Amino acid sequence: MLSMADTQQADEQVETAGGTTADKRADKRAARLAKQIRAFAHAHGGSAEGQLAHIGRGRTRIALVGANGEWGNLVADSFETAKDAAAQAGLALQDDFDGELAAKVRTGRYEWSRMAGIQVGGPANA
Repeated sequence: MLSMADTQQADEQVETAGGTTADKRADKRAARLAKQIRAFAHAHGGSAEGQLAHIGRGRTRIALVGANGEWGNLVADSFETAKDAAAQAGLALQDDFDGELAAKVRTGRYEWSRMAGIQVGGPANA
């Protein structure tokens, strides 16, 4: 049977020379997201812009818009991780996803059919 002391000790982060294990995991996640951001930018015109938005339960959406107007999303476990990933990737961040950034988004036939289908009784959103 575990005592309160055992439980408290298990909940504490392990401190190492390079920081806590949680810090190291966050750094790895940020590096992985940065790699995905750079790959997106490379595949969509060589550059990208983005915007960070809280989506609940501590998570943050990284909305990406490539130079060619293609768009996509990534999700980070925290706002700090998303911000770190964007900085590592050299992503130009905008405050809002409206105005100039939204005007750069190019939507295709798929997006229009999905939007119309949801609104006017088209195919089910399955």
